[in-house]
Amino acid sequence: MADSPSKSKTNSLIHHTTSKKGGWNAAIFIIFVEFAERFAYQGLASNLINYLTKFLNEPTTTAVKNVNTWVGVSSLFPLLGGFVADSYLGRFNTILLSSLIYLVGMVFLTLSVSVLRHKTLFFFALYVLSIGEGGHKPCVQTFAADQFDDDTPEEKDAKSSFFNWWYLGIVAGSTAAVFLPVYLQDNVGWGVGLGVLAGVLAIALAIFLLGIKRYRKEGPTGSPLTRLAQVFVAASRKWRVQDTIGTNNFCYSQEEKLEPHHDHPLQPKYHTLLHTRQYRFLDKAAIIDEVDASSKSRNPWRLCSVTQVEEVKLVLRLIPVWLSCLMFTVVQAQGHTYFIKQGGTLIHTIGSDFQFPPASLQGLVGVTILFAVPIYDRVFVPLARKFTGHTNGITVLQRIGVGLFLSILTMSAAALVETKRVSIAKSHGLIDDPKAILPMHIWWLLPQYMITGVSDAFTIVGLQELFYDQMPEGLRSLGAAAYISIVGVGSFVSNIVIVIVEAISAKAGEKWLGDNINRAHLDDYYWVMAALSALNLGVYLWIAKCYEYKKVDEDEKNNLQEGSSFNRYRSGV
Repeated sequence: MADSPSKSKTNSLIHHTTSKKGGWNAAIFIIFVEFAERFAYQGLASNLINYLTKFLNEPTTTAVKNVNTWVGVSSLFPLLGGFVADSYLGRFNTILLSSLIYLVGMVFLTLSVSVLRHKTLFFFALYVLSIGEGGHKPCVQTFAADQFDDDTPEEKDAKSSFFNWWYLGIVAGSTAAVFLPVYLQDNVGWGVGLGVLAGVLAIALAIFLLGIKRYRKEGPTGSPLTRLAQVFVAASRKWRVQDTIGTNNFCYSQEEKLEPHHDHPLQPKYHTLLHTRQYRFLDKAAIIDEVDASSKSRNPWRLCSVTQVEEVKLVLRLIPVWLSCLMFTVVQAQGHTYFIKQGGTLIHTIGSDFQFPPASLQGLVGVTILFAVPIYDRVFVPLARKFTGHTNGITVLQRIGVGLFLSILTMSAAALVETKRVSIAKSHGLIDDPKAILPMHIWWLLPQYMITGVSDAFTIVGLQELFYDQMPEGLRSLGAAAYISIVGVGSFVSNIVIVIVEAISAKAGEKWLGDNINRAHLDDYYWVMAALSALNLGVYLWIAKCYEYKKVDEDEKNNLQEGSSFNRYRSGV
């Protein structure tokens, strides 16, 4: 299977042409869009449970499940949106279309709580927002990160810091949302509160379009799942092949033809990946047997390149990490459900008559992150680097693990505070009056919210970076969607935990998590969550220990940066 001289000049790494586009000058416009989206989403999600219980008169458990279901669906739609972006529309077009859908959904939602006051329209609008989230979430972060070129040292360094500041922008939008819109919803009206969210979305869309000439736009490559499927098919067709230890008979070619699209002249980069020894059964797909050697051309459904096989391994390695982080998002889900119901029973008056909305206490999570992320980036990383020698201070997986540990402390703190709250209710004879305001201040909830913020700064940012950096280049939108889907599936898992706890406690004699929060045994429920989180952390540590990071052929990258040609067909590495 020799290559012609003309083809040998073709690189397996596809480059951007030199241009003044991209960098922070482009990314800043995209950050504004994400700020607005987070502002709108959090401004709705943070107080949604109160609308469902107070205006739609839903029982607390039903309202919690409805909130979790909506959050879950909104976080699973990005899997479809990421696939469409990578395969057909490209990230820029997907962001633009989804932003329009999101704006329409918010307008419908505003009408459903003000002029029309229609419950069916309300829920319809909620899930229109979910569709908009599906296109926006997996693309906007990836599109912003694409503005930094990995093969330019200066921009690569900027990208390393980008994820921290990107999340800072997200947190700024989320934090602002739990103060102004939530206050308007509780004290002026839901129509006004949601109308503000719609207006911010419209302004952000206009700002996004202002930067249109500055963006680096990478076109779709066709279905990225085809490359993955080819590896499994090729490996199954060679299941009788025995030798997967040596690398002399491996195919190192890259023959995928990526035709430039008219609207998207730039195509994603495909770096050559080095062979790893995990999942060796897949290596059979890259072994050249007698049939492949006698063929005049390579059948991609029978013989795959080592890089293509390694791309599949990258995806498989991320699945256990994904599963082991679900419990973290179950803990986070308590922040916009039961934590808020707790706060509603406590004194939340500031001064003589200002009513501080309990849902606004979620803003403390954002405030904590606003301080934690810069401290992490500017203080912790340089300090840790001196001890570990690692460029980023600690590895991404270590960063995620710290956040998982802190989530255990979140549930422990919440359980202790809830025990205190219930004891006060009992001592004042208010245990059977769930609407009574207890003589205990809402600031008792600060520790659990602050620990949540610090854990987010470690785990959420770490997951964003891991699922961007370790995914194949052609699957990065789906990688972002996979990270987001952890939140979605975690919300459904939270519903499952609630159902199981209700069922077991009912059989034991007294049902937990009822409408009377004073008798709901929330403290016991939180201890159960802490125990499950501790078990989950143990599993995660084992997974992290076995994890093998992506290995890129650095010699090839160096040759390409120097402008030399690099033959696609090599005899070995």
